[in-house]
Amino acid sequence: MNRAQVARIADAVLYEGYILYPYRPSVKNRQRWTFGGLYPESYSRAQAGADAWSNQTECLVHGDHATTVEAVVRFLHLTARVVGVVEPPLADWTTDGPPSYRPVDVLRVGEGLYHSWQEAEEREVVLDSLPIKDILDRPHRQKFMFRGRSWFEPLRESDGKVVGVLAREQQAVEGEIEATAAAVGEGLFRLTLCVLNRTPLDGTGGADRDDVLLRTLVSTHILLGVRGGEFVSLLEPPDEWREAAAACRNVGVWPVLAGEAGSKDVMLSSPIILYDYPQVAPESQGDFFDGGEIDEILTLRILTLTDEEKGAMAAVDGRARELLARTESLGGEEMSRLHGAMRVVRPFEGDNRHDGLEPGS
Repeated sequence: MNRAQVARIADAVLYEGYILYPYRPSVKNRQRWTFGGLYPESYSRAQAGADAWSNQTECLVHGDHATTVEAVVRFLHLTARVVGVVEPPLADWTTDGPPSYRPVDVLRVGEGLYHSWQEAEEREVVLDSLPIKDILDRPHRQKFMFRGRSWFEPLRESDGKVVGVLAREQQAVEGEIEATAAAVGEGLFRLTLCVLNRTPLDGTGGADRDDVLLRTLVSTHILLGVRGGEFVSLLEPPDEWREAAAACRNVGVWPVLAGEAGSKDVMLSSPIILYDYPQVAPESQGDFFDGGEIDEILTLRILTLTDEEKGAMAAVDGRARELLARTESLGGEEMSRLHGAMRVVRPFEGDNRHDGLEPGS
């Protein structure tokens, strides 16, 4: 699988909603992680399925029994970052463990501003090449787990005294991937891949959504690759496979062909509805994490933030700081490129239902 061809659009999906304008702790950013969340199974069932604990990708593969498929499941693993005040200040920081501290929402230390926040770490699980013949009507199951951990960072005044602490904690997450195939025509197979969150809640945070989010697979999506065969577009399938394409059942995701236009060896199964061969506009200077807005508008809004607001944005985390620095460094030509561009619309290659119609009819 040539992941380089789809890396940018896949990362855009992964970080969509990571932080929204105005890019600082605000009411709007209290509800993040709105796409592709797979919650622990027990929590989902207690919520009567309102929050999904699994997704299902179904797509078509044209090949034979020797055709192999592979998959990369990607998601964000959240980290709770708590800011604490150390009272009284400590002259030194020991390695025996963190000092006692009082959690606060925000703390200023010298010229630095620190917020309690949720960070994220990229995770991925790889399913190596699976021959179609090995998963025909016989699921291949692969479990995965990422352990929990906690770590601490001292916040020092200019005199070296420890006056605060950044306490980070990551809960363990575990899940399972199921892959199976079924013959649906001559040289045509339906590939089914399910991702399930099997993380136990153990009674520690079952009722609190913020606690549950730490055990959630966030922004879950799948990259699929094929060798010795090719994927079939579900949006524009050949006529002879249209019925088989319509029978594919996708739950919480939508698979589209990805990579170079015309290639059929990679699919992106995304929690966001996309078209075949989606691309990030070449004029875009980088991630804005807020696909509901236009890059140019977000750029102008960032540039009009007050110094205090920019300071709050920079204090959120490294990605917000990078976005701020990138935006402030844009030159006139780069700003002009954001203003707009002409695009050639790719024609629909299926039946033209408007043949024979006269203008104005």
